[in-house]
Amino acid sequence: MNYKVLRIMSGLVVAGLLLAACAAPATEAPATPVRLQLQWVAQSQFAGYYAAVAQGFYKAEGLDVTILEGAPDIVPQQVCANGGAEFCLSWVPKALQSREGGADLVNISQVFQRSGTLEVSFAASGINSVADLAGKNVGVWDFGNEHEVFAALRAEGLDPETDVTIKIQPFDMTLLLSGEIDAAEAMTYNEYAQVLEQVNPATGALYTPDELHVINFNDVGTAMLQDAVWATGAYLSGAGNEDVAVRFLRASYKGWMFCRDNFDACVTDVLAAGPTLGESHMRWQLNEINKLIWPSPNGIGVMDAALWAQTVAVSIEGGVLTKEPDAAAYRTDLATKALEGLTGDTKGASYAPITVELKAGGE
Repeated sequence: MNYKVLRIMSGLVVAGLLLAACAAPATEAPATPVRLQLQWVAQSQFAGYYAAVAQGFYKAEGLDVTILEGAPDIVPQQVCANGGAEFCLSWVPKALQSREGGADLVNISQVFQRSGTLEVSFAASGINSVADLAGKNVGVWDFGNEHEVFAALRAEGLDPETDVTIKIQPFDMTLLLSGEIDAAEAMTYNEYAQVLEQVNPATGALYTPDELHVINFNDVGTAMLQDAVWATGAYLSGAGNEDVAVRFLRASYKGWMFCRDNFDACVTDVLAAGPTLGESHMRWQLNEINKLIWPSPNGIGVMDAALWAQTVAVSIEGGVLTKEPDAAAYRTDLATKALEGLTGDTKGASYAPITVELKAGGE
């Protein structure tokens, strides 16, 4: 074989190798594993995160997210503090109390812009305001859930220890329905609906909102910020972890925007996660959760400084905190950066809730 032929064959081999290299699929970088600790079991309270998994938003950001469900014995912020999850959801006063106790927790995204806590009574009881709770059997949850109620009582000049009878209630409405308490603490998206899912023995039909009265702590002025995303300062200081946090938030925000704009599909994603309550309850819950998020005047996830200050003030007044947290307790830069990578309506200024029909037992 002469040199010219050899050179031609070598060229063909090289060309073939180049074509093969071009045709070979590019190797995808492995997804970064991330764990999110919830406050409770699967339900529409966490719909945006489940939607972000189901709709591939986390995957598109190069993340492999595992959602860890909560339970009565799980304290989400402590799971983060102990390294059991990169991100966790927690009410602001609870996490700040842990932070004051030494936990290295940082609020990186304030998803819920308002409180979902109510005090619910039957309209026939005549409890139309906080002042009307005087002398009544008032149900609250403990474990840090009672602070909005106690602060409202004190603001009205009522001592929770002497002017009312405080009853620690289970996380349901059985004591109110049985008449053992005159008013019960409830979340707009859960326990309030549980009453409306029960049959009124006097009418034979489900209870209706006009048969109940609610005290909304957003109106009273003692509302405290609730579901926020937290991480530890130590985690965020690790190489590349701030970028992971931004990508996690961006995908989560896409999930919440999806749940606002694609209500039925989002409920389907939640139901696929296996909630313990039925479809109509999950629909009610998502509708109420959307109300807590939208509108987000500064963009979803960005802290409202005035509501942070109110939450801190109520926490100090109630003895949850002994002093104001330092400036590092929350940061908005990661949420702001996540928003910069989003298209669509990130504020929900024109958001309007839908009407949901509850069914007996929430089915």
